[in-house]
This record gives sequence, C-alpha cells and structure tokens, in this order.
Amino acid sequence: MNDKSIGLDLNDVVAALKQVLPTDQEAVPLHEPLFGGREWEYVKDCLDTGWVSSAGPYVSRFEEDLARFTGLKRAVAVVNGTAALHTALLLAGVKAEDEVLVPTLTFVATVNAVRYCQAVPRFVDADERTLGVDPVKLRRELAEIARFTPEGTVNSRTGRRIKALIVMHTFGHPADLDPLRDLCAEFDLDLIEDAAESLGSYYQGVHTGHWGKLAVLSFNGNKTITTGGGGAILTDDEDLANRAKHLTATAKQPHPWAYRHDEVGYNYRLPNLNAALGCAQLERLPELLAMKRALAGRYAKIFSGWPGLAFVSEPEFARSNYWLNALLLDENSGSQRDLLLELTHQAGILTRPAWDLMHTLPMFEPFPHGDLSTAEDLARRLVNIPSSPVLGQAISGRV
Repeated sequence: MNDKSIGLDLNDVVAALKQVLPTDQEAVPLHEPLFGGREWEYVKDCLDTGWVSSAGPYVSRFEEDLARFTGLKRAVAVVNGTAALHTALLLAGVKAEDEVLVPTLTFVATVNAVRYCQAVPRFVDADERTLGVDPVKLRRELAEIARFTPEGTVNSRTGRRIKALIVMHTFGHPADLDPLRDLCAEFDLDLIEDAAESLGSYYQGVHTGHWGKLAVLSFNGNKTITTGGGGAILTDDEDLANRAKHLTATAKQPHPWAYRHDEVGYNYRLPNLNAALGCAQLERLPELLAMKRALAGRYAKIFSGWPGLAFVSEPEFARSNYWLNALLLDENSGSQRDLLLELTHQAGILTRPAWDLMHTLPMFEPFPHGDLSTAEDLARRLVNIPSSPVLGQAISGRV
C-alpha cells in the first residue's frame, strides 16, 4: 500500500484527492450532470403543449444552437452517440467488409458502429501525448499495407478496401488532427471525428469536428451537457446533413398523410422532450466548461511534480473541455493501479480504469491490428478521477 521503493504512496494520493473533493458526501461520483438553468421550464413546456416525441420546436432549436456553438454548418440530432456514429459511417459510404481504422483505446460504441455496417475494424495505436490516434505510427503502418486501386485504398494483406479512419478525442482531449487529416488525404480515407467526449474542446483554436467529413457528439447522462440520452451528427456538407436527417427519420418521404419510405432507414430521431433539456444545458455550456477547467486546474496543481504519477493535461495545441480527468501512473507505479482503485472506492471516491482495449474484447479479438503497445501500456496505468462540473463550482466562483 505504501511502497516507497517505487515512489508512490497511495494513501497520499487519496489524501490529495480529498483536498479537492467535497467531504460531506458518502460517495463522489465519477461524473454527474448539473442542472440549474431553464431545464424545468423547457421540459414543462413540452408537457404542457404535448410535443414530447420526435417532432417539436426544441429539436430544430437544439440543432441550430449546436451548429452555432461548434461552428459547423449543420447538426442533426439523434437518439444517442452510437446512432450518430452508425449514421456517419453510412453517410461516408462504408460497406460490408470494408476496413475502418479505429483506436483500440476508445469506448465500445466506436467499434460497435463499425460492426453495425458489417465492416471490419482495424485497430490502431494511441499517442501518449494526446491519448488519441498516433498519426506517425499509423502513417508508417499504412505505408506498409496500403495499395492504391481505382476502387480506393486496399489492404494488400487482406484484399479489403480501407475506407475510413475514426479519430476519438479521448476524455475530451483533441487528437492531433492536422497530420491525421493529411494522412487521410494521402491514403484516400474518409476522416470521421468521434467527438462524443469533446463538446467544448478546441484544436488550434477551432472546435473539434471540423477536420473530418463528419463528426459526432454524445449527450449521455455523463457528458458535459446531457439530454438524458442523445447525440448529433455534425457536418459542413448540406447534402450529407439532409441525407442524415432522412436516414435517421426512417427514410420517410415528405407527404401530408402517406407513409412512403424510399430506402432502409432508422428510427434514430431525438425526442423533443430530450432536445428541450439539451437547449437549456447548452445555454449554460460556457459556465460548465469554466467549472470543469477550474477543477482540472486544481487537480493539476495538487499533483504537480508528484513522484510516480502525473495529471493528464491538454496537449499544447489544444484547449480541452476536461470531460474526464485522469491520472497516469508511471512505469514503476503501474502495478499499483488496481490497489489505487480499491482504496479510492473505499474512501468514497468513485474512480475507474480506462476502458478495456477494444482488441481484447472477445467479439473483436479476430479483427486485424498492428502494434498496439502504447495503448496497452497506457491502459494499465490510467485512472479516471471525479470530473463533474459541480465539483468545480466553488473553485471557479460559479456557485
């Protein structure tokens, strides 16, 4: 528990966390929503007017507000982030047996969406600086396996078309997007940004979502803003946005009364009730981001110069929303990760490890990958710590 020989005293880590977190709670959740704006008012309006389902004014308003905040031309609201990813892949033209490059260090939804298209995930490694896709390593890998054909880029080892790259902004920290976009142009790949965790994060001063053909957001209950469940597809391509709207509304053709559908569609529409909640949350997003950055700043100060671990900070080229704060144990202390998780939970601090790497899950084990040693190393050393905006209220002065 207190192994000084490897430089990390876990009791001291727990004590440091307690300096930041409230002491009057039995348990401090990893992440919880913060309501305090016009949520009640807008949801009550839905109930009073009867517009609670997949039509209503708050859906359009939410889409317009999202587009305005992110700087993209269009946002299409859907029922969750996974539905947004699935739709984005369909819009990008991903077909059965295509290969899609995906990070192994990600949430399972990223890869599930690929399999919904009956496509083949090819797992790629992480960059320790960003926790996102490593552009240098991926370029080296593609240079070895890619073959250019009139039908697109083909994996010379499998014979399958490599159609797209999904880049996930891990814990809200933007991946290094410029070289990844250049790589996609060089190898004729569609770039899709899984920005589910990065609403309010900026790369080179521009909101995430602008580098790919499409991007997606999530508004699950644990995200920076929430609609209960919900997601969105972002794009600057009006035609793609219109097609997204059509596909996610069961591919129903407009008509005053007839139910005519012109292709297989999906009932992925976001209910007005959820969108109303999102509109109220989005109004407070700048405040929520300030609270989260204040919390991250406090953690960074507390853990500055610690032997055995480091606070995971935003890359130098980015401004992160710090959706989920993390500690990274060093090489010598990595073996203590599980004990740290146990001790923090005993203290009522609900930490968690990173996700199990995707290539280790039984349903994804058969799929191809190159060297994933960085992601494997990071996964055994990462610990997520409480990150709710409410924890940053007093620090930011926004009570």
